[in-house]
Amino acid sequence: MKKLIVRLLIVVVILVVAGLVAISLSLDSIVKKGIERAGPAVTKVEVRLASAKISPFSGGGRLSGLFVGNPPGFKTDSAIKAGEISVRLKPSSVLADKLVIEEISVNAPEITLEGSLTGNNLSKILDNIQAFTSGEADPAKRAGQKAQKKLQVDSFVIRGGKVTVGLTELGGRTATLTLADINLKDLGTGPEGITGSDLAMRIGRELVGNVTELVIRNLPELIKGVTDLKNLGKGGAEQLNQVTKGVQDLFKKKK
Repeated sequence: MKKLIVRLLIVVVILVVAGLVAISLSLDSIVKKGIERAGPAVTKVEVRLASAKISPFSGGGRLSGLFVGNPPGFKTDSAIKAGEISVRLKPSSVLADKLVIEEISVNAPEITLEGSLTGNNLSKILDNIQAFTSGEADPAKRAGQKAQKKLQVDSFVIRGGKVTVGLTELGGRTATLTLADINLKDLGTGPEGITGSDLAMRIGRELVGNVTELVIRNLPELIKGVTDLKNLGKGGAEQLNQVTKGVQDLFKKKK
């Protein structure tokens, strides 16, 4: 009898270990496929992820090679690239109704702002996200959609970001600016949590707002040496005022 019990226990342990390994392997695939499926649906641009490594035991993980493309009509290949994103989950929430993410840290992303005083890539992507989230609020449209998993994100951080700015009104010149760190806290802490699309909207608003402020602060430096000022009026002060107003109107923080 003892031998039988021992053998049964061994079998149970083997099955548990095999199950945990399977969950670990499938979790990586689920995260990668989820981002690459939901990303384009929400943003209306190409979204790719090179790899995802998430441990269901510690909750720690890393996403590598995030690529967010540009809407049609823009020349640069991407709006955002991030080589490494570190993630820390609450392990016990992986199979719960609400997934609790203790921290997401986007390290040294490369952000490209391309456009003119009549439109730009980041604002267009934000408009696409807004349209998607507005559609979710429509009962008729929501009826045909699969419910999104509830999320809670305790901390979302963007560190060491670089912004490449290219405005056609600035004569085709480009400049690279350093983005101040962004830190969002306590997203979806209520019972209903937050959906992935609403999370994207919150992050998008913050990112566009911070890029707006960054561009405006650096406008005097950005317009130095511009040779093609045909459309900006006459006189340096007037040109600067027009560019400043145009950028403020175009990149104003959406609320």
